[in-house]
Order: sequence, then C-alpha cells, then structure tokens
Amino acid sequence: MTEATELRAPEGASPDTKEVLLNLGPQHPSTHGVLRLVLEMDGEYVERVDPHIGYLHRGTEKLSETFTYTQIFPLTDRLDYVCPPSNNLAFALAVEKLLDIEAPVRAQYIRVIMAELARLSGHLLITGALPMDLGAMTALLYAMREREMIMDLMEMVTGARMHTSYCRVGGVREDLPEEFAVKIREFCDIFPNRIRDYERLVEKNRMFLKRTEGIGVISPEDAIDMGLSGPNLRASGVDWDIRRDEPYEIYDQLDFDVITHDEGDCYARWRCRVEEMRESVRIIEQCLVQMPDGPFLVDIPTVAFPVDKDRVHSSMEALIQHFDLSAYGFKVPAGEVYSAIEAPKGELGFYIVSDGSPNPFRMKVRAPSFVNLQALFVAKNAHYLADMIAMLGSLDPVMAEVDK
Repeated sequence: MTEATELRAPEGASPDTKEVLLNLGPQHPSTHGVLRLVLEMDGEYVERVDPHIGYLHRGTEKLSETFTYTQIFPLTDRLDYVCPPSNNLAFALAVEKLLDIEAPVRAQYIRVIMAELARLSGHLLITGALPMDLGAMTALLYAMREREMIMDLMEMVTGARMHTSYCRVGGVREDLPEEFAVKIREFCDIFPNRIRDYERLVEKNRMFLKRTEGIGVISPEDAIDMGLSGPNLRASGVDWDIRRDEPYEIYDQLDFDVITHDEGDCYARWRCRVEEMRESVRIIEQCLVQMPDGPFLVDIPTVAFPVDKDRVHSSMEALIQHFDLSAYGFKVPAGEVYSAIEAPKGELGFYIVSDGSPNPFRMKVRAPSFVNLQALFVAKNAHYLADMIAMLGSLDPVMAEVDK
C-alpha cells in the first residue's frame, strides 16, 4: 500500500478561507417571500446576518387613513395573507373597543372558529414548508392536502379562498351556511390522524433532526427581550398565550392547552406548531357544541345592521344591500386604543387613533412577523449557511406582514 498523500494548498495561496458578502434573497424560495439577508461569510461560516426588508411595502397603515373602518378590512386580509380571518378579527376588536360595543355571542363563536381555521391554515403551511426547505418535499404535499379542505370551508362561508374580508365591526358579514357544520365536523374527524401522518414522516427523520435539533437556539431571556410571541416564544419555554392570559371573545369559555417546549431550537418551533393544530381542532369542536342561535351582527343602525334575507327577494339584492352598508362611513368616538389577539404568528395588535371622523387619524400594526424576524440576531448555533435556511423557516415570517 502506498502512503496517504498529504493535501496542501498550492504554493503562494493562503490556507485561510476568503470572506464573502453573500445575498440570500430577495428572490429565493427559502426566504418565504421577498426578504434579503446580507450574510458576511467566512467560507461556509456565517459571521453576521443583516436582514433587509421593504421589498413588499404596500403602505397599509397610511392607506387606512383614507379609508372608512369597514373599507379597511380588505387591507387587513393582505397582511398575513395565509391567515386573513385572524387579521380581520384583530382589527374588528380594536374598532369595537373604541366604540365600546361587543359582537353578539353567536358572532363571537363564528369568529373563533374562523380564527382557528386560519391558525390551522398557517401552521399547515410551515409544517410542510420547513421540511421542504431542508430537502424533505413529501411533508408539504401532505400538508397541502388538508389545507385544501380548509380553503374549501373558507370558500363555503365567505365566498373567497384567501382574502375573506368576513369580519365586520360588530360581528360577521353573514351567518354560517347550513351545510357548514356537517363539513367542518367531517374535517375535525379526519384531521387528527393526518397530523400523525406528518409526524411519522419527519419527527424521526435523521436528516431533518440533524438540521433542526440544537440549531438556532433562542433562550427564554432573549425571546422576551426581543419581543417574540406565538409559537416562537413558547418554543423557548415561555408559557404565554393571549387567548388564555388576556382572553378575548369566548376563549375563556373553552378548554385548550398552551403548547410549550424548552429547547428553543428550530425543531421545538416546528413541534409547537404541529401540536397547536390539535388544540385548534379541540377549540373548533367545542365551539360547534356551544354556539347558540341568535344574531350574527349588532343591530346598531349607526354602525351596521344585519341583512335580513327573508325581506329581500334575491341573493343579488342582499349583496347590493350589504355593499351599500359597507360603503357607509360610521363615525368613531375620538380617542386611541390598542387591541391584540393571538394570531398564528404571534401577537397581532392594532393601535388606532381616532379624531371622531369616519376614518382613523392614525393606525399602527404590531405585526408578529416583523418582530419575530429579530430572532435572527440572537439565535445560537446557527453557524452555517445551511443553518440560516432552517432558522428562517422555523420563524415562519410572512413578508407582507413585515412590510405593512
């Protein structure tokens, strides 16, 4: 046998790696939107990460100053466009707080069902997308199968699959269709077994575990200091959920667990979302049992009043009556308010300043994706370029919400 030859760099070449400035995005499938990460690389080692945002700026906050409160709902659809009903709900609650009114009980149950469907929709996407980012494509195909069922339910209730604009100040746009209860119960029966399918696909996959366990660790202290929320906060062991700790609507009448993990790594953030989907199904099932009959919109003529389908002669006439109401600019008392909900990505809040006119004087959106993106600065053990893909995917940002 010949002796092994020692590998040496060519004469005159430095054995050190070269420092490189690398752009990851803004057009890259693993950035989950138009996000640009400027990485200072020493070979494959990431020495510094600098997120650059603003590529999807729509001016939502400034546009809202020229729209009536009802006209703003379609703008909120386009924040986290994966989960529009949650955005609608957060904005509606802020305006109702200014008006000092409350939606009817039936409307609150409907809103919670739609918000939990939105949570499932968002979590399904990242449950499949994170493994796909790391090379396991099958998980996304499975997750999209169930997400399609949720889109069908959304379309049944709202007439739209994505931009639902279903909430209204004081309730919801219209009541649930008669066939909805049957369809959503079918979904709730099927879905828990499908969640188990996702887990069997990837939870013991050596490649997925090697790419996520111990990678991108965020300590509880850093998570709190950075203002993280939602699954990204709970995966670091911080037991906080607005639905339980600052309940809104009828969440205080529902039984559900707040999922936490102590590891704070990419895998823990993935696990949190998978397990939260089971709790969302529990919430929906309880709402279907508890939901009473009654009005779905407040009967306050200065704000809104329900379309009485028995008094109009066609669905088109009902639609015309509805849109006449939507264009009506009711006035909101002068003042300022902040209201937040537990959206799929975390704390989604609306700060509204009213000057007593039909339009907000100023509106500020506390978008969870924007705040959660800061975790890139404090994540530990995300040393290499491949780790940045896992880290970013585990944070689950939607860039339209960042660039609001």
